[in-house]
Amino acid sequence: MFVIKCPYCGERDQTEFSCHGESHIARPENPNEVNDKEWGEYLFFRSNPKGMHYERWTHDHGCRQWFNVKRHTVTDKIIQTYTMGEEKPEDDNV
Repeated sequence: MFVIKCPYCGERDQTEFSCHGESHIARPENPNEVNDKEWGEYLFFRSNPKGMHYERWTHDHGCRQWFNVKRHTVTDKIIQTYTMGEEKPEDDNV
């Protein structure tokens, strides 16, 4: 187990949280003009990098707020947590 810093509550045990996949995915601006292939890619295809990854999490057994996590997928180290309205942080090589 490890500790995750909720941007709203502070540090808590990882068992209080759930990951909900990749963050910062923009919905197509004109969905009626998107073809089936593009719509399928938006709905189902996600990056699966070896290294830095940006994810959406919830504090399920705490404040129940959604927030973003910058995490390194090889080391599983959480580099940064930030609220949903904040800009995506710069990608540095950690």
